[in-house]
Amino acid sequence: MGHTPAGFPLVSVTALASLAAARAQDAAEPLQALRAQFVQPRARGAGPTVYLCGHSLGLAPREARRCVDAEIADWEELAVTGHHSARHPWAEYTEDLRAPLARLVGAAADDVLLANSLTVNLHLLLASFFRPTASRWRILLEAGAFSSDRHAIESQLRQHGLDPADALIEIAPPPGEDCLAAQQIDAAIRAAGSSLAVVLWPGVQYRTGQAFDLASIARAAHTVGALVGFDHAHAIGNLPLALMDDDADFAVWCSYKYLNGGPGAVGGLFVHPRHAGRMRLAGWWGHEARTRFQMQPGFVPAPGAAGWAVSNPPVFSSAPLHASLALFDRASIAALRARSLSLTGALHDALATRFAGRVRVITPADPERRGCQLSLRFAAGGPDARQVFEALLARDVIGDFRAPDVLRVAPVPLYNGFEDLWRFLDALDAVLGQR
Repeated sequence: MGHTPAGFPLVSVTALASLAAARAQDAAEPLQALRAQFVQPRARGAGPTVYLCGHSLGLAPREARRCVDAEIADWEELAVTGHHSARHPWAEYTEDLRAPLARLVGAAADDVLLANSLTVNLHLLLASFFRPTASRWRILLEAGAFSSDRHAIESQLRQHGLDPADALIEIAPPPGEDCLAAQQIDAAIRAAGSSLAVVLWPGVQYRTGQAFDLASIARAAHTVGALVGFDHAHAIGNLPLALMDDDADFAVWCSYKYLNGGPGAVGGLFVHPRHAGRMRLAGWWGHEARTRFQMQPGFVPAPGAAGWAVSNPPVFSSAPLHASLALFDRASIAALRARSLSLTGALHDALATRFAGRVRVITPADPERRGCQLSLRFAAGGPDARQVFEALLARDVIGDFRAPDVLRVAPVPLYNGFEDLWRFLDALDAVLGQR
């Protein structure tokens, strides 16, 4: 997970004391200029839209339309020859994206791949990494995992003739707690011991926003002989990641949240180079490029993570990432993390003081244990989380609701600023005060 940049001054909550103070803080922030590189959603009312939902779907980079239009124009003009003669030849379309993506996840370009979607990639990698035996056959998962991850795990277990009631270990926070302690995760791994085959863990928990010490989880898993994979859907583009340093065996992610790739954008995966010889579910695009089009039997895997590809690159769902990843490189994930600490820290403090007794932040207060997302619960006797979400939406403030009782908001440092936070707090005060 990410670390607080050394010497970076966290912004005081006074930056949200007034609209003028918020605007002054934004004017002093160099990265605020990146906001203009994104298209803000159209407001339904008279005021501006406040978009705090990048944890669910990132905003559109202004260059994304040009990137997609360029591929449509080449398709219209070149047809099949565009695979090799388009401005970005389609046969190698995602190759230029591997290096900037690798910089975000802390890996080498050869060890990452853009392909498919997150859950498809998870199935493909579990086919390689979950090879149960009579003595090692269990998977460990957090009890609050995103439903798609759990569906994938359960179906993989059943595919091997295993009963999830026995083969799936789920860890839940203690009664009355929202987040898991590192010691609890470590203890569960040690307790599973030699029966444990795979640990699948999120970089950031989607509902609570909790971030984890992934290196410690990987170390604990490897100590008992298990493999470890990370779901970085809510972590990539949110925190600085270090897949190689954390010693992950594999990882998956999506590109439509913090990476701003657009709805249904291409997913990604990482495979540690020590696993180059693993069995995989093969497809023609995972075959080495040199002999791929000879169409002969006998699979020869492409080197690195590319050997896990199954189909040719999805051009239209990858195109916006050319625009988005260029902005990450322009800013650097370290600088974005520093700005994120300021934005989310000021919002957390404002909620804890101004809304004490009315709002409870369930995301960890320690900046080292969260990304930019904050998850909120509301006091009994007032509007519940769904009602707050709908009332904010009517005021052009966009967060999201997660059943049964959580409102999630995320100040994304690429395109959110302190004025957004001030407007959110003002709207929230109006909703909770029913004024």
